[in-house]
Amino acid sequence: MLEYVFFHETPWQSFVEFAKRQGLSPETSAEDGEWMVMLPEDLDEALDELIEAEYERCLEMNEHLVAQEEGIDHVHRAGINVTLRDGRVVQAGVDPALVNRILNVISIEELGELVNAVADAVENPNDRPLCQR
Repeated sequence: MLEYVFFHETPWQSFVEFAKRQGLSPETSAEDGEWMVMLPEDLDEALDELIEAEYERCLEMNEHLVAQEEGIDHVHRAGINVTLRDGRVVQAGVDPALVNRILNVISIEELGELVNAVADAVENPNDRPLCQR
């Protein structure tokens, strides 16, 4: 499943409704100021691009709403979900500017693959050279 995280309920609801209009049945959860949407990974390329564009639009709305609510104390923050071997999902705090630069070059899915590969290497170290694996 692909996971999409929001920190405000309004863009989360908008994204869920968008997914439903695309014929998807999103799984959702809300807990401790985080709203999640989970979608299947096996989407065709055109739909995947539509979802990515909508997620970016919703993230901008998310940022604007959080900034409005928190006012001058607003702190820019971004998190990247990391799935651990035991199934837990934790968030790595990352500078939002860095995440935005990365997402201008690779997709959210590719970023997830990279993060999961690093997490796997940390949890399951393998000292052999790559050519011998």
